[in-house]
Parts: sequence; C-alpha cells; structure tokens
Amino acid sequence: MQTEAPNEFMQAFRGSFYGLRSWQDLADFWQVLNMQAEGWYVYAIGEAPPQQVVSAVQLRHFVIEIDALLHREHDEDYCGIVYVDSKTEPTYIKIYDPNNLGVVCGFSDNPPLPGWILSRIPPVDLQAAIQVTQSRRRWWSRLWG
Repeated sequence: MQTEAPNEFMQAFRGSFYGLRSWQDLADFWQVLNMQAEGWYVYAIGEAPPQQVVSAVQLRHFVIEIDALLHREHDEDYCGIVYVDSKTEPTYIKIYDPNNLGVVCGFSDNPPLPGWILSRIPPVDLQAAIQVTQSRRRWWSRLWG
C-alpha cells in the first residue's frame, strides 16, 4: 500500500504554480524563502530523493549557489525558469535546469522535469513516478515483439 506522502508530493507537483519572470522577482522570492528556511527537502532530480530536510544554513547556501548557476547559465534578461506554489508562503518550488529547458512554459505532451525541487513534503523518485504507463509499455512490446 502506498503511503500518503508520495500522493501528496505528486499532487503538489501537478498543482498550480506561479512563474518568477524577472530576475528581480527571483531575488525578492529568495528573500522570502530565506525567512522561511526551516523544514525544506532539496531534491536534485536524477539523484535519490532526500530522506531528511536540510538545515537553514544548508538551504541558504543552496539558494546562493543555484542563484549563481541560474544567472550564469540562463543567459537571458529574464528568469522564467523558477516556479513556486506561493510567492509569500511557499511549500513547493520547481527550478528548471537552464541546460534542459525544452518546453517549460506553454503546453507539451512531454515537458521536461525540473532540475531541482524544494519541498516541505517528503519527495518521491520523480522519474519513477512519471514513468510510461504499463499499457503504453504493452503497446510498445506488441508493436516490436
């Protein structure tokens, strides 16, 4: 039987988000996050989901490092690759990797996964949770088998 956390994490992942469009919006948001720095999981997609929250010091260090990476590698005059469930009381933050954007905003049948997720909800393995459905795998097997 599945625990409640995976359902909650995936529901939050599929929820509504606000894009931080400008670099100033992002800077303002980091200030909000720094004031609420306790109780966050920092999850790098592709790595094992973390089992423990990071300390406030670790979160603030991550914010400094990810902000520098985003400014350095997203060579645009706008941000547009950080999405939050709330700009004032966040619980879930998606940060897209500037080197793997695909179609982040707008519609896509196969949007890229974020590079990082900050969440107050214990994360699950996102890649495994979004795997191709079994019916689609059976179809693929019949097609070639």
